[in-house]
This record gives sequence, C-alpha cells and structure tokens, in this order.
Amino acid sequence: MSEVNNPLGLVGIEFTEYATPDADYMDKVFTDFGFSKLKKFKGKDIVYYNQNDIHFLLNNERDGFSAQFAKDHGPAICSMGWRVENAQKAFEAAVERGAKPATDSANKDLPYPAIYGIGDSLIYFIEQFGEKGSIYAQDFEDLAEQNVVDDKGFIRIDHLTNNVYKGTMEKWANFYKDVFGFTEVRYFDIKGQKTALISYALKSPCGTFSIPINEGKGNDNNQIDEYLGEYNGPGVQHLAFLTDDLVSSLDKLDKSTIATLDIIPEYYDTIFDRVPWVAEDKEKIREHQILVDSQSENCYLLQIFSKNLFGPIFIEMIQRVDDGGFGEGNFQALFESIERDQERRGVL
Repeated sequence: MSEVNNPLGLVGIEFTEYATPDADYMDKVFTDFGFSKLKKFKGKDIVYYNQNDIHFLLNNERDGFSAQFAKDHGPAICSMGWRVENAQKAFEAAVERGAKPATDSANKDLPYPAIYGIGDSLIYFIEQFGEKGSIYAQDFEDLAEQNVVDDKGFIRIDHLTNNVYKGTMEKWANFYKDVFGFTEVRYFDIKGQKTALISYALKSPCGTFSIPINEGKGNDNNQIDEYLGEYNGPGVQHLAFLTDDLVSSLDKLDKSTIATLDIIPEYYDTIFDRVPWVAEDKEKIREHQILVDSQSENCYLLQIFSKNLFGPIFIEMIQRVDDGGFGEGNFQALFESIERDQERRGVL
C-alpha cells in the first residue's frame, strides 16, 4: 500500500447522495434494490438507506445545495462521501493539489470537509468508518418508521462511471490523477452501428473502486451526449453494485421497477464457447440476459445493466470471479443494445 501514490489517504467510498424532485419514486427504487430505510440526518430531511457496505443518502431538503442541484439536473447524484484516514488533512491536500474547496455552508448540506467534483457535485471527506465508528451512529437518528427489507446480495460499489463533454476527458482524468492519485488502467474506443464513444478507466489509489470516464464521438445523438443534454452537464452516469451471486440477486429483483437492457438472443449462441468455464446456470444467464466476459482462462465476470432509472442515470450489477475487467468483450453488445433502446425512444 505504501508503494502507491495515495496523497489524500483515500480508502474507499462511504456514501452516495441523491437529489430528486420525486423522492417517493427514488424510495421505491432503493427499496426494490434491497436497501433498508433506517435513519435521517439530525435536524435535516436527509434519509439514510443501507445494504451491506453500500450507503445511500436521499436529500429531500427544499433549500440548499442539493435542492438547487435537483433543480439544475433533475434526479441526480449530487455528492459522494469518500473515506480517508484524516478528513481535514485530505481536504487541505486536495485544495493544495488543485481542487476547488466547498467552504460556503450555503453550498453544503452536510458538515464534513468537501471539494467540488464532476459537474460541481461535491466530494466529502469522511474519516469515521470501520473501527473509528460511523457518521450514521453519530450524526443521524433512527426514523420513527423504518422500512427494513431483505437485502438482494449487493455488497459494495464496484465502480462509478462519469460522462463528460467531448474534449474534456483528459481534464477530468487529470483531476482524479492529480488530486487523488488515481491511475489509468484501461482505454477503450467503441463504435456502434450509428454512434461511438471513447472511455478511460481509472483505478483509485486504494484499489477499492474505479471511475471510468466516457466522452462521445461524432454526432450528438450518441448516448453520452444524450445523457449530457438530459442531465444538463457532466456527472455520474451509472453506479455498479457488486454481488457474489448475480443470478440470485436478479431472481429477487422486481423487474417491473428495475427493467434491464435487452440483449440480442444471438449473443448467447457463442458466449459460452468464448467463456466455457462459467460455473453458473447457463440457462438462467440467458433468461436474465446477463452479459459474460473474461480477461483470461478460468476467470470471468457477469454483468447486467438497468434501463435509465433516475433521469439518465442507471445501475449496473456485477459479479467478479477473479476478473478485474469492465466487460470489455461486451462493450459492443452493450453499446448496440443502448442504441436499440435509443431507437425505440426515437433519439436515433
């Protein structure tokens, strides 16, 4: 660990905060994904949901940073909390390394040190986690009416993907590299039938999560530019939930709320020739329309993508069996399935 350039002492993701004009819908989606609704921030209408090591905040405040963010973007991921060894030190180091501080209390709904991240969202620095206690124990109180539901096997956030304007990918990659010490692990150039995109994947210095960054190529109807238009700026396009048993997680999901992308049936004609060592039930994989990929022999990953859930934001669900990739072998099938979805919606 000491070998790694980790100037802020980053150790993972603590929470993701959502802002939305429609809290009831967001609540239903979280519940259907297996998140229990447990607490609220003391003195504020910021509700805490939890499943294993995934922590969500739903900010229903009518004024302040999050409320303005929802006005500007519609349903959005307005902030994240990142775990660090020392919050104040991390904040100071980030600003020294070029990050813009969020010091004005009007621009923050939570009392933790923060900087501006992608699309003027916030990144809070959180030092209370694990053995050091928890912000949910200290700064939140139990809801009078909790909604405890069975979890669906989602363990933690594996990666979160940013969409940015053409020509700014380098700028955002440098933000994560220069401020936090992320390293570039992959570069992709993907072409669909009608549109194209390029993508960098960056790995956090603590190795616990990744941030791929996408920008569109060519015409403005590509899926990245469609997102930027609807979201009104760059931001988080999707989060990926890690599970140890994707088939079981999908068996438990309500598909009426969480619809997934349609994959062409021909995909399954060859995929098990390419990745024959998959241990899961192949019929179930086909039935759920799960994508399969492998970086090398006897390792593989399973992944599936929801359709857009919160404005243009969607959720990926992923299971890794000794495979650290991003499903590169599926990019073509996935890209084309999103194009088909765009065609159905009249965008292409």
